[in-house]
Amino acid sequence: MPELHVLVVDDDTSVRHACCSIAEKMGFAVAGADSVAQARQILKHRKIDVLLLDLKLPDGGGLTLLEQVKMLYPDTAVVVMTAFATVSSAVEAMRIGARDYLTKPFALEEMTTVLERAGQRVHFDHESRLLRERLRSQKDTDGLVGRSPEMEKLYRILSKVAFSTHPVLILGESGTGKEVVARSIHFNGPNADKPFVPVDCGSLVPSLIESELFGHVKGAFTGADRAKEGLLAAAGGGTVFLDEIGELPLDLQAKLLRALQEKEVRPVGATQAKPISARVLAATNRDLTAMVEQGKFRKDLFFRLNVVNLRIPPLRERRGDIPLLAMHFLARMEKETGVERTLSDDSLRLMADYDWPGNVRELENAIERACALSSGPVLHLGDMPTQLQDLRMQRKAEAVSEPVAAEIAAVESVRGVLTRDGEIVSIAEMEKQAILNTIHQLKGDKLLAAKLLGIGKTTLYRKLKEYGIADVPAE
Repeated sequence: MPELHVLVVDDDTSVRHACCSIAEKMGFAVAGADSVAQARQILKHRKIDVLLLDLKLPDGGGLTLLEQVKMLYPDTAVVVMTAFATVSSAVEAMRIGARDYLTKPFALEEMTTVLERAGQRVHFDHESRLLRERLRSQKDTDGLVGRSPEMEKLYRILSKVAFSTHPVLILGESGTGKEVVARSIHFNGPNADKPFVPVDCGSLVPSLIESELFGHVKGAFTGADRAKEGLLAAAGGGTVFLDEIGELPLDLQAKLLRALQEKEVRPVGATQAKPISARVLAATNRDLTAMVEQGKFRKDLFFRLNVVNLRIPPLRERRGDIPLLAMHFLARMEKETGVERTLSDDSLRLMADYDWPGNVRELENAIERACALSSGPVLHLGDMPTQLQDLRMQRKAEAVSEPVAAEIAAVESVRGVLTRDGEIVSIAEMEKQAILNTIHQLKGDKLLAAKLLGIGKTTLYRKLKEYGIADVPAE
């Protein structure tokens, strides 16, 4: 990652020099400007990664320069600072595109924290762009995707178990890719040319699981008009993957244990056992240790399957892999549809902030949905699923909640306020002004205003109706 460039714009010489000194000590390449005009000249001839901008400048407002920067240099992270901080100016700066803000006088620690945060965001944006270019030229595969420390640890274990014949227990939440891990073990092992047979123990009817796994002879039960080879035998020297092994009934757990120990199965209705040579991999999203203690899973089978166990980390524990996975799924979609798409930086940042309770499967579905709804080659925030839109609203609220909350707190702390004429303002009037001012500052966004004010949207609309106001003009 190249050295990051910071431009400090402030007409106060002492503040400007102090900010430049701090940024230089943090490893940034620094330039300073004392006016809007000088800042424009520097921005025109030099790439700036982080702009530290005073909102009160002698030759024009900082907000105007902020608007121009976001239009002409959208990749530049802007941090605004001012000794004239108001609710409206802070909210407006954040809405235009400022990443953060500082209120003068600020402490050294505040300055350092804000610059570190801005630098990390610039690094993230830079890496996401490089990643898109790198993955665009790579061959799309259905294998494991990820470079996080958690995934590197998983790769190390996989490289050791792939060439063994021991059972492996794969643990992980739903959607983390347990079957992908099982396929990776099989297809990177010595028997990759043999069958890989997945069995979903949770989706099979209990009365048919035994027949599916062990097979049956003709006439073994009603409807058995011909013999059927069980999956454990049909896999030959390949791999049988028992997904959701925790759903297997207790009586079948005993038969599976015997099959693993004796390397043979006895089909339903048969008198003779058949040898098996398949390797068994099992997976579950349940806590088998707790199930053993509760008597819901056989302890001896658990120990038999748990010779080696692999835990696949949930997506929220390897957020650095989210851009990789997203671009991987986009590449797959491009291969299927022939349409090339990419993700905006804002979309990637939001995806990295989201917890993904459905893990990799949920991420894949989100990408497919965005591709289906997008009207262009770039997938924007508006193309993302509802759960990500909710997170976007939450982040938006957090960005403006502090300055708005300060005004609300000031209003709530007062029980009677004298006007210029010496009259007392009622609490109802103060409530009205708090509501109207908040809606003004949020450009008419009533839903966000209700959220920040801590009232329901129905209450907000009722209040506005009481005030005889159909719509509140934005500032």
